[in-house]
Amino acid sequence: MENKTKIALVTGASRGLGKNSALKIAQKGLDVIITYNSNKEEAEKVVAEIEALGQKAIAYQLDTRNTKSFEEFVKNIGDYLEKNTGNRNIDFLINNAGTALYAPITDTTEEQLDEMVDIHFKGVFFLTQKFLPFINDGGGIVNISSGLARFVLPGSSVYGSLKAGVEMMTKYLAKELGARKIKANVVAPGAIETDFGGGRTRDDKNMNALVANNTALGRAGLPDDIGGVVAFLCTEDARWITAQRIEVSGGMFF
Repeated sequence: MENKTKIALVTGASRGLGKNSALKIAQKGLDVIITYNSNKEEAEKVVAEIEALGQKAIAYQLDTRNTKSFEEFVKNIGDYLEKNTGNRNIDFLINNAGTALYAPITDTTEEQLDEMVDIHFKGVFFLTQKFLPFINDGGGIVNISSGLARFVLPGSSVYGSLKAGVEMMTKYLAKELGARKIKANVVAPGAIETDFGGGRTRDDKNMNALVANNTALGRAGLPDDIGGVVAFLCTEDARWITAQRIEVSGGMFF
């Protein structure tokens, strides 16, 4: 990695929105570090695609539920960067990794809630905290939220509530990091056709129709609709944007 080239880290980028975001960021001329939870083979394919675009890339395993692993993870990233750039810092952190939970409040177990808190709030909070000394001044943080933090679909109470928490956390990041000129923003997708949540939006025809019929632009979203917005927030053109929630939902339930 060249010292002058900016570097973004995207969590959960072996597939779906994370993969698309990583590729779009690379197209903007940034080098990219990606993480994957279990699918190393797919992650390596993303690395190859980024390298084919002329940017440097590497993949690391990371389970965002396991906050105890974050210190070693950040050290490993720093060691790699120091060896290759002479500097331990990144420029942009994109907190994308996540899983779905579809369960009515009456059926949600404490174990399910705890796991979602660990992935979607605690993990995001502490991974960001660990990286703060290693994000260059003038860099940025992009937290991926969801339209479900604004509108309500039965069965997503835990997921939607935690995403709302991430959105408020992002405002605090923007305020507390403003002196370092680090921007913090939220990208909130609507329903997207990926394998997220077992491919519910993509594969369930009734769900897909529900989404399309309640979206101004008349269809469910695709990963390609989202990644470019994340990538934009990693450019100089977005230097004056912070503390914002950018919903990318095609006008769903507005």
